[in-house]
Amino acid sequence: MNTTAVHTLSSHAPIASRRFTVRGPDGELAVTTWGDASLPVIVFVHGYPDNSSKWEDVAQQLCDDFFVVAYDVRGAGRSFTPASGTGAYKLDRLCADFTAVIDAVSPQRPVHLVAHDWGSIQAWEFATEPALAGRLLSYTTASGPCLDHVGHWMRDRIARPTPGNLWQVGKQLVKSWYIYFFHLPWLPEALWRGVLGRRWHQVLRVLESTSVPPREGQAHDGANGVNLYRANMLPRLFGPRARHAHAPVQVLALMKDNYVNPALTENLGRWVPELWRREVQGGHWLSLKNPTLFASLVREFVTHIEGAPASAALQHARVRSAPLR
Repeated sequence: MNTTAVHTLSSHAPIASRRFTVRGPDGELAVTTWGDASLPVIVFVHGYPDNSSKWEDVAQQLCDDFFVVAYDVRGAGRSFTPASGTGAYKLDRLCADFTAVIDAVSPQRPVHLVAHDWGSIQAWEFATEPALAGRLLSYTTASGPCLDHVGHWMRDRIARPTPGNLWQVGKQLVKSWYIYFFHLPWLPEALWRGVLGRRWHQVLRVLESTSVPPREGQAHDGANGVNLYRANMLPRLFGPRARHAHAPVQVLALMKDNYVNPALTENLGRWVPELWRREVQGGHWLSLKNPTLFASLVREFVTHIEGAPASAALQHARVRSAPLR
């Protein structure tokens, strides 16, 4: 299926997007692209409870200079919804979906990867999966840590129970209140289908000062997406693996994030040989509230990885890697 849509952005004349589907290992994945396919490729992965439409304004900022790709993850947007329940949302299945997308849109060239929230959590799996080594040129992550890294982070702090370490762990446990709720049976889905799906745009406006229009399918995306938490959070946090990035990583540490403690990304040098960490004065949905800023941070990093000199800000953000302890 191929359709064309045009999205409006005030900064320049809108560029048409192309929509089509890619056959993944378990079902059809809905893909949207902007720009010229001969340009460097950036693939965006959305978080929860979003779908790929959240990237439209960011894509319009970048598609003059890059081939921008976004897709609906399984269970969201126009992509397929697994029939087999929670197990179908495990990280290895999400990684297989991503592989199918890049095989379709950029089979001969590696891509740049950008992700937010649960998109970032699963994208860490892509950026640390040995089978994908050489397929990624860079990874920019916002508001979604690697679950394995968090598992090691928590173990390290509990093993050294200083007041500061225990405060950091406790702070993140409080910020993660919704994760406990999502592990309850049927109730989260009922809430999304009953009232939250209709009111989500109002929740964002009140709690995050972020204005988005009501979106058809919001209840569907929210109800299905709780399986991401149920399938992956506890196994990875309580049994963390050693996961090392095989591509340069830019971490956007959003200092006003109500859900992810920026401290989770303070000591990633042991896992990421080429790391840039940038503290940004913004909240969890920065990409929606300020797409121009988000796009500029992506552009600055990607163009540097493509060969441009590093800006002063990027030079300052470079993190010296540390040996694995």
